[in-house]
Amino acid sequence: MKRIPPGHVNSRIHRERDLSALSRLVLLLFCGLALTSGFLFAAKQHFAAIQYGYKNQDLRREHERLLQEQRRLLLMKEEATSPVRLEPAARGIGLQPVQPGQIAVRKEDKRNEPHPEAVIKSAASSPH
Repeated sequence: MKRIPPGHVNSRIHRERDLSALSRLVLLLFCGLALTSGFLFAAKQHFAAIQYGYKNQDLRREHERLLQEQRRLLLMKEEATSPVRLEPAARGIGLQPVQPGQIAVRKEDKRNEPHPEAVIKSAASSPH
């Protein structure tokens, strides 16, 4: 085996730069960044959709709760305005039921109305 002496000075080696390899590395880096940003965007959209689903579910529960509250309040209102409850309250403040003699039937005054034949004649003579 041939050995190089220890004091031997090596000559400098100058390598040529391979521009196609550098351009391939830049293209590979760009594609990797595009792929990574696509995955990050998809993950963001996925988590936003999940969050939207949770909010939608909460709003549905709130809507159902408000509908039940509305039904309950409507029932309370109907109970409060029922004649069964209003009559004792009215008697408590001094009101009395209406007597048949207190109701008066008013007859219509027919003097101001035109005669039926005059209405028919005026309707027939007016052009439409």
